[in-house]
Amino acid sequence: MRGYGFSQYVPKQLPNGGFDELLKLFLELLNYSAGDANEALSWMNELDKQHNITKSDYGIGDFIDDLKSKGYIGDDGPKGGFKITGKTEQTIRQSALEEIFGKLKKSGKGNHNAPQSGTGEEKNADRREYQFGDSLDQIDMTASIHNAQINHGIGDFMMTERDLEVEERDYKTLTSTVLMIDISHSMILYGEDRITPAKKVAMALAELIKTRYPKDTLDIVVFGNDAWPISVKDLPYLQVGPYHTNTYAGLELATDILRRRKTHNKQIFMITDGKPTCLKEGLKYYKNSVGLDKKVISKTLTMAAQCKKLNIPITTFMIAKDPYLQQFVRKFTEVNGGRAFYSSLKGLGEYIFEDYIKNRRKTVR
Repeated sequence: MRGYGFSQYVPKQLPNGGFDELLKLFLELLNYSAGDANEALSWMNELDKQHNITKSDYGIGDFIDDLKSKGYIGDDGPKGGFKITGKTEQTIRQSALEEIFGKLKKSGKGNHNAPQSGTGEEKNADRREYQFGDSLDQIDMTASIHNAQINHGIGDFMMTERDLEVEERDYKTLTSTVLMIDISHSMILYGEDRITPAKKVAMALAELIKTRYPKDTLDIVVFGNDAWPISVKDLPYLQVGPYHTNTYAGLELATDILRRRKTHNKQIFMITDGKPTCLKEGLKYYKNSVGLDKKVISKTLTMAAQCKKLNIPITTFMIAKDPYLQQFVRKFTEVNGGRAFYSSLKGLGEYIFEDYIKNRRKTVR
């Protein structure tokens, strides 16, 4: 007699203090130490003293040896210490992708097709009658035979053009995105670290595009007193500076980058927690952190309108809840015709993921 035998389930105890567990902690600490391996390892030593995160037969020294042998860290020149490698940079991005987008990916979200149906590459659920010009591979043969049997009977089988049922298809789109990250001093003010979640989201988005939508492009622009582009591999090392917020410079650079892209869909994502407070005039900086400076705001809104003329929508992710700042963001969004999200740090990644997917369905003609 064949069957199944059942026994009591005894869950396996997760290993405590092994390499994989310590690696996860090390990668997380690297986000807060701006990629400084020595500082992250120093924090791990303190955590081990307080919380016993290692085992008696596997200490932090063993972990460091394994990091070196597995290619996660290397020696940092004559001064001693360690530095992370390209392998670690990629692992941090993959970890951020899984942490921020993992649950959303499993839920089936992320259909990146344009809303126009027709001769495309991806099937959808829509069906219609055959029309002249439809390709043969669009015909749903099972449904068409079923239609013929209903329309003409089974005994004397025949099929006409009106029996043919066609699967609609969606056009795939390509999207060029510039992600702007505010690195002004306010991103770490008031005891709240806002730059680390912003970095994590940027790394997750970069890894998502690189692995799942490699034909899309992602450029990253940081802005403080000035604006400049950074590469994906620079993200783990990103820190705030003693800067004001020159939003105008960031938008100007992002627009210049997107002008050179040949894709139809172009968009700017801007992560910020404050108002524009700075402009560059020649070699000097015009700064005013008190209230909403009319001169700074006017130029910033003019840049938002310029982006609208170029069909570049701006999605602002505002990680601050001051009413007068939200009032500025609403005006900014109205001028550009884009969108704004007043997001908590916890929900930032989900908002950006959803908006990226939504915008990628659009084809600007």
